Amino acid sequence: MHVDDAILSRRSVRRFLPTPVPRETLERLLQVASQAPSGSNIQPWQVHVVSGAPLAALSQALLGAFDHEPEQHQAEYVYYPREWFEPYIGRRRRCGYGLYETLGIHREERDKRLAQARRNYAFFDAPVAMILTLDRRLDTGSYMDCGMFLQSLMLAARGQGLHSCAQAAIAPYHRVIRQQLSLNDNELVLCALALGHAVPDAPENGFVPKREGLESFTRFYGC
Repeated sequence: MHVDDAILSRRSVRRFLPTPVPRETLERLLQVASQAPSGSNIQPWQVHVVSGAPLAALSQALLGAFDHEPEQHQAEYVYYPREWFEPYIGRRRRCGYGLYETLGIHREERDKRLAQARRNYAFFDAPVAMILTLDRRLDTGSYMDCGMFLQSLMLAARGQGLHSCAQAAIAPYHRVIRQQLSLNDNELVLCALALGHAVPDAPENGFVPKREGLESFTRFYGC
């Protein structure tokens, strides 16, 4: 697959087939993604690949925490602004409302919205989840490095005909993940990546948020 096609066909898939992904394929994806750039080549990412019985146990633990004690969990880093403002709040709302509308869920149907959010913690039924962590002793630049690694991983997956969904939603439940995977104390949980084959006719997999045009984010100087 040409890199342009991989980028243009990448989307957040939220319903996966149970089809297993062979370990050799997973190793290939990670090997390719490991070529992502990082400041001074420090390669700060750590990846925990989970499938089968360990994935079922992790999902069960996360779902239990989400159902019974969500207020007791908080991410170890700040992803979104504490106070939203335009144009970002508008884009966020269009994305969220667009997904729910695609699923036939109305704004006032809180239970259905909650049920859809809950699916994050079952990794949208993906056969593989990757948990991305970062050494907490590093700083802001390493977050950028991990983002480049994650994008490389998602594009490598497209090259193998796979889809994915990056999930910052799991970050508040780092204590649950830490216990399930026996993480090192210095590992900060950044996000997960659900990975597998997309259910082709699932409505949520057909939802693609509108991207801003070039004129909204680009300035040219001398060209």
